[in-house]
Amino acid sequence: HLDHFHTFDAIKEAFRNFVENIPFYGFAVMCLDHPTVQELVGRIEDRRVITYGENPQADVRLLDVNLEGGVCKFSVLLRDRKTSQAIYLEELVLPMPGHHNALNATAAVAVANELGLSPEQIRKALAGFGGVKRRFTKTGEWNGVQIFDDYGHHPVEIAAVLRAARASTKGKVVALMQPHRFTRLQSLFDSFATCFNDADVVIVADVYPAGEQPIDGVNRDSLVSAIKAHGHRRALGLPSPEVLPAMVREIVAPGDYVVCLGAGNITQWAYALPEQLAAGKEP
Repeated sequence: HLDHFHTFDAIKEAFRNFVENIPFYGFAVMCLDHPTVQELVGRIEDRRVITYGENPQADVRLLDVNLEGGVCKFSVLLRDRKTSQAIYLEELVLPMPGHHNALNATAAVAVANELGLSPEQIRKALAGFGGVKRRFTKTGEWNGVQIFDDYGHHPVEIAAVLRAARASTKGKVVALMQPHRFTRLQSLFDSFATCFNDADVVIVADVYPAGEQPIDGVNRDSLVSAIKAHGHRRALGLPSPEVLPAMVREIVAPGDYVVCLGAGNITQWAYALPEQLAAGKEP
C-alpha cells in the first residue's frame, strides 16, 4: 500500500507503532524468517513478542515440511524462553498446498498454544481447516484441468501461490493474472516481471484500474514484454475476457492447473471458466 504510506520505512514505522500499542496483556506473533521483521523485533519495547518461522532462533519453529499430494504435512517445535520447556508437535496435516500455508499455520499454532489449546485440539483444528475464500479456491474442473481463484495481486503472494501449484501437480501451471491498480504495477514493476517463474504459461489481462487513471507505459503489454525480457519462455497478453476460454483450450491438457490471480473482477472469470470450457467443442 505504497499509495498510502509512500515509503517502506513508513510502513515499518507504522507496524512498530501498531505492535507497541498492543494492550499490556496481549502479545505479537512475528515471523523471524524475514530480515526486516527480525530487525523490528529488536526495536519493540515493553511488549511481548513470540517469534515463529524456520529460523532456528524462532520460539515456534516450522520443521519437516512435506508438500506432496496437495496438502501440507509438517512439524512444529514450541520453545518457551523463560522456562526452557519445549513441545514438539509432529506430523501435523493442513488440507491445502503451499509452503506459505505451512508457515501461516505455524503462526496459528503459536497463537493457539499461547491461548491454552492442547496439542490434540491444535492438530484437529488444522486437519479440519476449510481454507479461506479466494485463497487457492478451486472453482471447477474440465477435461482433467483444474481451475483456481486466488486473491494474490502482489508479487510475493503470486510467487507463493504458483510455488504451491507447482508442488501440487505434475502437469503445467497456467497463471492468468489481472494487474490491480496502475500505481501498484508501476511501483512493483520489476518484481511483477520476475514472480512467475513457477508458471509454465503466463496470461496477462488488462489492468484493473480500481478508480485510477492509466499511466503511460504501465499496462498489460509492457508487463508481458518485461516478463519475457526477464527470461520467461511463454507470456501472453489477453486481448479480452471473451477469448479466454478459447485461449485456455489451446494451452491446457489433462493434469494442468489454471490459476486466476488478482483483486479485481478476475474472480468472476475464474468461476465462469469451467462452464465456458465445458460448453465449447471437446478437443
